[in-house]
Amino acid sequence: MATELSSGAITNILEAVPGIATVLRSPVADAIVNLSRAAAGIAPFDKKDAHELIRYAVRRGLIRSDEGDRVAAEIDHAPKGGAFAAGAKAEKEKEKAKHAKAGAKAKPAAKKAKAKKSSR
Repeated sequence: MATELSSGAITNILEAVPGIATVLRSPVADAIVNLSRAAAGIAPFDKKDAHELIRYAVRRGLIRSDEGDRVAAEIDHAPKGGAFAAGAKAEKEKEKAKHAKAGAKAKPAAKKAKAKKSSR
């Protein structure tokens, strides 16, 4: 005969047995956390997390399996780092060029000021 546990009893068990919460944690919860961190740019993107969420969405009827297959294929064929990384890289290059251009303009002016000081 199965025994039902109250939420308080479950909480007590989770607190009493170290590490059990991570064992019982849903792979979908891990995928959500990992993809959120990846989207914020603080963790690398892992395709397996995206696949886990796609499978979950198909199981729950949130998307049809043909759409899940299509999105999974897009993820598998996407360049490493995806559009976010490409956009971030382009932004860094743009900033570098901007600073280099600003530095090149500032150097002649600094040299002129230095030359005036030494000629006085």
